[in-house]
Amino acid sequence: MPLEIERKFLVKGEAWRAQAEPTDIRQGYLAREERCVVRVRVAGGCAWLTVKSRVVGITRSEYEYEIPYAQGEEMLGLCAKPIMEKRRHRVAFCGMTWEVDEFLGENSGLIVAEVELTSADQNVTLPEWVGEEVTGDPRYYNSNLLIHPFQQWTR
Repeated sequence: MPLEIERKFLVKGEAWRAQAEPTDIRQGYLAREERCVVRVRVAGGCAWLTVKSRVVGITRSEYEYEIPYAQGEEMLGLCAKPIMEKRRHRVAFCGMTWEVDEFLGENSGLIVAEVELTSADQNVTLPEWVGEEVTGDPRYYNSNLLIHPFQQWTR
């Protein structure tokens, strides 16, 4: 069973931008249930269909398949609206690749960094631009941000 093990943090400051490699992403959800979500994503001329189970701790099952780009675009048309838009920046730090997602649209102003791990107890050196950890906080799940956008949160 393929697993996704990741930790998620809010981002502070702009220091991460100096070495970032950005890619624009659009993604939507074909199904969003308590047990799992089915997502379609298009980015950089490629498309993927992904099934993710419910998160347990920092781990969940993840099945991801590359699909033809044209089919990904068609599937986005089948997804519940709105479609998530974000700019993903890949940033190398201490031998790991951090994915910094800068959300757009109704989620603009939210910047989250994720790092994938090989085990749940793996030690991670945090960059100076990483702030509060939000791993496990369902408000920051992409599928929930479509229903409760960041700009509507009471801060």
